[in-house]
Amino acid sequence: MDLDFSEDEIRRYSRHILLPELGGTGQARLRAARVLVIGAGGLGSPLALYLAAAGVGTIGLVDDDRVELSNLQRQIAHTTARLGMAKVASAAIAAQAINPEVRIEAHQTRLDPGNAAALIGAYDLVCDGSDNFPTRFLVADAAVLARRTLVSAAVLRFEGQLSVFRPHAAGGGPCYRCLYPEAPPEGTVPSCAEAGVLGAVTGVMGALQATEAIKEITGIGETLAGRLLIWDALAARFRTIVLPRDPACALCGEHATIRDLSAHAVAAAPACAR
Repeated sequence: MDLDFSEDEIRRYSRHILLPELGGTGQARLRAARVLVIGAGGLGSPLALYLAAAGVGTIGLVDDDRVELSNLQRQIAHTTARLGMAKVASAAIAAQAINPEVRIEAHQTRLDPGNAAALIGAYDLVCDGSDNFPTRFLVADAAVLARRTLVSAAVLRFEGQLSVFRPHAAGGGPCYRCLYPEAPPEGTVPSCAEAGVLGAVTGVMGALQATEAIKEITGIGETLAGRLLIWDALAARFRTIVLPRDPACALCGEHATIRDLSAHAVAAAPACAR
């Protein structure tokens, strides 16, 4: 591992390097990491900005959407001046304005069964900030099949959820389908575009998602794998639920039946909290 930092890097990351749990070794791990962010919207915006600020060496952004005025209430990577710009391009500008030393790989595309495996397999860790179940299940399945750790967050109205899924890692743990075996019937769970979302909730959950990604990369702290964090913003209450692994899970169980992504329909555009 390369522990040779420039003077600018030492100044930029000094508050990280001072942390005994992180130090120079942890910062070097961040610099060497490749993280894929699905969705450059409400969750993906703070997530990408904090990963860039933290010095994650390569950040991939996947989104096929463009910046709209209604996005700006929560999608803090974008600005009024960049209305109409591709979200991945806008988020790349914002991230590199914070830290020009990081590499941003912009994938202006819709995530689908034809490209999900290649995209996710090209990174060390994947963070899902999408806003629809087809994309979430596609990302979750592709992550397990590629043996990649998934940091997954979701928001709606005044609530947020967050967990880490890494059934391939030592000690195992559940996958996304252990929590949600199948997507709910269409129309039963409203999107943020239908039900609304408090903008600051996406900021908090995106920042928490970045924190868990940094922990997974550096190996510090206690993983959220095997637990689901739920935040009720109106009640100012966090709670954690234990998630057991399902031995009968179709994706990661003893007799898994999902072995590729061919069963997925074309996923919806991965834009978080539109």
